[in-house]
Parts: sequence; structure tokens; C-alpha cells
Amino acid sequence: MSAAAVNQLVLTACVAELGALRFTPAGLPAIDLRLEHESTITEAAQPRQVKAALKAVAFGAVAERLARQALGSLWRFQGFLATPRNGKHPVLHIQDFQQD
Repeated sequence: MSAAAVNQLVLTACVAELGALRFTPAGLPAIDLRLEHESTITEAAQPRQVKAALKAVAFGAVAERLARQALGSLWRFQGFLATPRNGKHPVLHIQDFQQD
């Protein structure tokens, strides 16, 4: 990979599942969640209905803020994708979120 490689994701989604706030072995707050996105996107000059669900995780102050949000609430999430060591699917690591 070059130094110019980019791994950044911005996604508007609702909080479909929210785990309990937990702490890593190093004492860092962490939370697991599942996000759901639904929109209409133009692809090849045609409108397309898009639905996506993905697992996400947040750490530190972001995790503490997320733990206080309601299920079904809609946010604009920013972060990066990473595949867990024993996983098959990428997980969104949320670095920030705000009302869209």
C-alpha cells in the first residue's frame, strides 16, 4: 500500500442494535452496534434503492456518547473499515457521529 492509501467512510444510518458499554482490557470504553442504511442512489443513470446493514464499533468518548443514543436514531457516521482477526466481514470503526 502506498502512503496515499485512503480508508474513510461517511454513512448516514440509523442505530438498529446497540450493545452494552463495555471496557477493553486496557480500560478503554467500547460499544458494538449494528447500523442500517436506506436510500436511493443513481447508478448507470438509473435510480436504485439501496439497503445496507453493517456492524460497527466505537471506542473512548465516542463509545460513551453512542451508549446514550436511542435505537432507531439517525446519524451521520464517520470512520474507517477494518476486518476483525477472526472475521469475514468488515466492521465500521466509528471515529465521529453527528445529526445529519
